[in-house]
Amino acid sequence: MKNSLHIARAATRRPRERGRWASSALGMAVVLLGQAAGVAADAAGPQESHWTGYGGAAAEQHYSPLEAITPATISRLRPAWTTALDVPRANSEPIEVDGIVYVAAGLSIVQAFDAQSGRRLWRYDPQAGQAAGIKLRYAWGVRGLSYAEGRVFVGTQDGRLIALDAKAGRLLWSAQTTEGADDGRYITGAPRVFRGKVLIGHGGADFSPVRGYVTCYDAATGRQLWRFYTVPGNPAKPFEDPAQAMAAKTWSGEWWKYGGGGTVWNAITYDEELNQVYLGVGNGGPWNWKVRNPAGGDALFLASIVALDADTGKYLWHYQENPNEAWDYTATQDIELATVNIQGQPRKVLMQAPKNGFFYVIDRQSGQLISAEKLGKVTWADRIDLATGRPVERPGIRYEHGASILWPGNLGLHNWPPMSYSPKTGLAYLPTIESGGRMGDDGINARTWKHAPGQFNSGLGPNYGDGVEPTATTALLAWNPVTQKQAWKIATPAPWNGGTLATSGGLVFQGQIDGYLNAYDATSGKKVWSYAVGNAVLGAPISYSAAGKQFIAVVSAPPVGAVFQLDGSNDYGWSYRDHPARLLTFALDGTGTLPALPKASGEKPLADKSLVPDPALAATGTILYYSCGPCHGGNARSVGSAPDLRASAIVLSAQSFDQVVRKGSLVARGMPAFGELSDAQMLALRHYIRGEANRALATAGH
Repeated sequence: MKNSLHIARAATRRPRERGRWASSALGMAVVLLGQAAGVAADAAGPQESHWTGYGGAAAEQHYSPLEAITPATISRLRPAWTTALDVPRANSEPIEVDGIVYVAAGLSIVQAFDAQSGRRLWRYDPQAGQAAGIKLRYAWGVRGLSYAEGRVFVGTQDGRLIALDAKAGRLLWSAQTTEGADDGRYITGAPRVFRGKVLIGHGGADFSPVRGYVTCYDAATGRQLWRFYTVPGNPAKPFEDPAQAMAAKTWSGEWWKYGGGGTVWNAITYDEELNQVYLGVGNGGPWNWKVRNPAGGDALFLASIVALDADTGKYLWHYQENPNEAWDYTATQDIELATVNIQGQPRKVLMQAPKNGFFYVIDRQSGQLISAEKLGKVTWADRIDLATGRPVERPGIRYEHGASILWPGNLGLHNWPPMSYSPKTGLAYLPTIESGGRMGDDGINARTWKHAPGQFNSGLGPNYGDGVEPTATTALLAWNPVTQKQAWKIATPAPWNGGTLATSGGLVFQGQIDGYLNAYDATSGKKVWSYAVGNAVLGAPISYSAAGKQFIAVVSAPPVGAVFQLDGSNDYGWSYRDHPARLLTFALDGTGTLPALPKASGEKPLADKSLVPDPALAATGTILYYSCGPCHGGNARSVGSAPDLRASAIVLSAQSFDQVVRKGSLVARGMPAFGELSDAQMLALRHYIRGEANRALATAGH
């Protein structure tokens, strides 16, 4: 296997530095980490009172320099204004520019509001549900948007990148970033804008034979400027650039027939100081390495951070966190930039806490790993070897000899809800989750496995998740990236928690699945403020200044996505009917209102005997229902972002069920069509759902 670090600066490096750094020098640096000053210098990028892009300023620290709201003043923090978003699902992050708050939520519906009063200025619907087709099955809505020079940029489920006039909400241009309507690629991440350019990636490798890439466009016209592939293509064809030729040497078999994966669906960070872009690259597609890379090899650039020249897209360096990634351990979690004191000297670094459970600090000029330590329970590897940059994996973890039990499971120790970093305290604040997982492929290999169109395609066995209790614990963790030690840790409601916001006022804000927005003292972790908002708060908060007043803003809505896999995710009683998505703002001495929502009690299963479940049909429906679970919840019990099908009268009628499920009558509301299902499969689904309804009623004593 090749070394996991490679730096494309051959013209300026000495030969001994290529692909490996001097272990003695690194070892000295690591020894001295704990003796470093520990106080971080100001981050790269401008300090602003606005929030112009995902993550705030260019450093993506999810940090605000505003300091009117402090532990001493926060008792005066009250609602300023609230508005309903009228979208099917939302766990996104808003932005604010020049007195206007913009939010993209659900199927990339963009809305603009007056930052002081909350008055709606405009609303733009790209009709993504109708355009997405089969891609509507694969994700649950956009997480953010960006602003630059009078334009608002957002991606869509069907793979478009669109630019809107920031004042009027008028479409300026639209670019199809994917390679076709049926290529399996979709967009959920926020575009990043820099120097007149806008950069976007995509998702899709968990479902389709997708090869990952990012594309850069002219921000004014939408003209494509460059594209960088994160996985090499068919070697029988010319490679797009030298980086692809280099990466291809780390693959085996016929990986290109399976796509390879490596999608950049979330983390893209622009470095204003160095004019570099850092990509957080995703997992392999399919997950099973025996299918896509049967003879082994590192499989670049899976699970890597890749640095590119921001003007040209030229490869500069990469650091691979998981060579030949095999567990859905993505490196797509947010990448945050800072300058910190190491060995008494300022060092430009990037920081990431990916799914695999380690916290990485990397020199962003060279790509050199500085340090990496475990954030919690991690069993797949003993450590990261600082001399090579490679993980020291435990035997059998690649399910070579049967199923492997590992921590964290495929949901990761840190998932997409962003961490924050305060240059004032020198601490990173992470929403963490601890749960285990089972990985096994039941003998599947490249000779026997094929993609199933429209379905989840991990390449693993049908019971890969069984054998480990899916209960999770969560926490808000304050971490010192210089000493690589915990500063404090606060338990949070399981099984999922929201992204964080750090402020110069000495606070950390985080929302929770139980319906509370909380604020903590950034130094001690003491909870200093809490507000019940009447709905789950899982979007990342932001802070901005309007007319000299500091505001906190956050999107509140029932949980979405992979949360359904975890026990307890549907225990809070959220309902998409009773608890709609809202944009909430708070300010000192705020005089607004937060309209009360119905008490969270969930939807009650219908007691109806017109369809008596047949156990054999219900067993078939159990397998078919897996595609429904991410929206409608495990065991047909909703987590709140979509209807609880046990309570639905539509399930009782074969005709009504057909209109919704096969004919797509609710596509505009985010319900995809499954036109390929047979009459027998439709009947099996109905029997499964009604069986779960009856089971719940019996448990409740009805």
